[in-house]
Amino acid sequence: MIQYENLVLIGTSHIAIESVNEVKRVIKDLEPGFVALELDRGRFMGLMSKERKRLSLGDIRKFGVKGFLFNLFGAWVEDKLGRVVKVKPGSEMKAAVFSAAKIKSKVVLIDQDISITIRNLVQGVTFKEKWRFFTDIIKGFLYKKKMVAEFGNIDLRKVPSEKVIIKVVKRVEERYPSVFKALIDDRNKVMAKKLVNLMTKFPDTKIVAVVGAGHVEGMLALIKKSI
Repeated sequence: MIQYENLVLIGTSHIAIESVNEVKRVIKDLEPGFVALELDRGRFMGLMSKERKRLSLGDIRKFGVKGFLFNLFGAWVEDKLGRVVKVKPGSEMKAAVFSAAKIKSKVVLIDQDISITIRNLVQGVTFKEKWRFFTDIIKGFLYKKKMVAEFGNIDLRKVPSEKVIIKVVKRVEERYPSVFKALIDDRNKVMAKKLVNLMTKFPDTKIVAVVGAGHVEGMLALIKKSI
């Protein structure tokens, strides 16, 4: 958790019970006027719906075939990891919504529309990055001890340390610049801009923003430049 002016940034892991508990605690203790979430309207509706979303032709038209498959694969991986730690993906976001409702705080969605993110990712990723992704997976299996030595043992139930997060984000930026731009940097700019607008419009109101831990450092730097 990082505080700057009237903003508190909570960096989370989307499948960590530690994040769920921290979100509940911070919102209860601070009683913010606004709770900002790393979600767009579509993802918010899907997360809060009690019905399991079914795949449709509309999803393929929205994301494109490659984007649709990427989104499907990402959701599958997150769901499998969530089953391992017994925490559904996005549980910390739902916890933030329910906690906000208890104190009558307003929920604000600050993320970029996911269709834009996926389209930019699919159009921007290069063959070189795809090949690096393949080789990095192989190296991960062959040189597991080296990876552990560099990044440490990752406990999926907890948010990685700030040091590890910075290392991972830096590695993505260096080896997968197009992926970094589409999934992290572009969204940082969108979310930071929305938070800055909220902070300046309501300078005396506490704002709690719940975002993935990999976004915190970049967003905070952008916010500090704007205020």
